[in-house]
Amino acid sequence: MNIHFKQPALLYQAFTHSSYVNEHRRRYYTDNERLEFLGDAVLELSVSHYLFSKYPQMSEGELTKLRAAIVCEPSLVLFANELDFGQYILLGKGEELTGGRTRPALLADVFESFIGALYLDQGLEPVVAFLDIVLFPKVETGAFSHVMDYKSQLQELVQQKNNGALSYEIIEEKGPAHSRIFVTRCRWQRKN
Repeated sequence: MNIHFKQPALLYQAFTHSSYVNEHRRRYYTDNERLEFLGDAVLELSVSHYLFSKYPQMSEGELTKLRAAIVCEPSLVLFANELDFGQYILLGKGEELTGGRTRPALLADVFESFIGALYLDQGLEPVVAFLDIVLFPKVETGAFSHVMDYKSQLQELVQQKNNGALSYEIIEEKGPAHSRIFVTRCRWQRKN
């Protein structure tokens, strides 16, 4: 992934933790907290727009749940780790010694800060292009499907149109007892 910042100072700031700034007061450094604030909003907007376009049948409540599953600390940590962001963070000595590089909240903050920096440096289109590579494919492959209850969505769709009844039959079970996978046949009996 080739992203070249026009203003490298923004990229530097995105990876600068407040503990580093506190320990280097003689030099002028700015931590990433303001970029994190902006990045959070840009990320929510970008993900909201993507979901709104991708899932036209989803209700507002379902879209909100799915966005919340994507733009949450565990997901942002996953993205930050996949990009090895932890190795680039400027940390103070104390934060470094206590495992700050792998601390989930810190990694999630850095991911949001990076989004904020990219937005300020290049605008919304490059942010969306970045998310097209890093985040949106995970949505497409079902990484957040635990939030998307397809059975409920199908039932709601059929009920909205008052268009018959659904019945379900489990046709196969596989996997260990603690993590069963069920293959289900759904039948739709159309209302006459």
